[in-house]
Amino acid sequence: MNSYQKRSKSELAQRIAADIPNGAYVNLGIGQPTLVANHIPAEREVVLHSENGILGMGAAPAVGQEDYDLINAGKAPVTLLAGGSYFHHADSFAMMRGGHLDVCVLGAFQVSVRGDLANWSTGEPGAIPAVGGAMDLAVGARQTWVMMDLLTKQGASKIVAECTYPLTAVGCVKRIYTDLATLRCSADGLGLIDLVDGLSHAELERLIGQPIAA
Repeated sequence: MNSYQKRSKSELAQRIAADIPNGAYVNLGIGQPTLVANHIPAEREVVLHSENGILGMGAAPAVGQEDYDLINAGKAPVTLLAGGSYFHHADSFAMMRGGHLDVCVLGAFQVSVRGDLANWSTGEPGAIPAVGGAMDLAVGARQTWVMMDLLTKQGASKIVAECTYPLTAVGCVKRIYTDLATLRCSADGLGLIDLVDGLSHAELERLIGQPIAA
């Protein structure tokens, strides 16, 4: 029986938010990464960017206060902080491609030990037909961080030696934040940043099936 407790999605979002530096411009990808907006420390100035044309995005609105004219790229309602702005998505992509974002936080289906990212298709019937803006974010941001469960529902590691799904970008991921551990990626492979209480380094290596530098 496992002696460790997985991080909840909220705890994982809080863990990522704690690492975002003051003054950073950050894009939060569709899905789990949007939860990070709810955990930015109040004393820290972080400017959140949304692919559909928002700068200065805030946390999710309270129930009953949603405005569906104010949504993120995943069509979920958001809030706008004082000084926030809207603009055409072409300008948004110019920001993404022009190296103006310090960090993007993306979900993933697979990440290789060297930081290759596969996050748009598993090849299943009915899957989305194209990569969308993820590739622009992955190569345009100064740092790409991934937020995901470590294991699939079948118990396989999403961190792999080589991605088998279509790639979004090569060697772009610098950190992987999961429900069990935080890891760094480089040309030399994986390195350990932290892991949940009760999970050993050796057990984490067994789950991933790859060596992890301390």
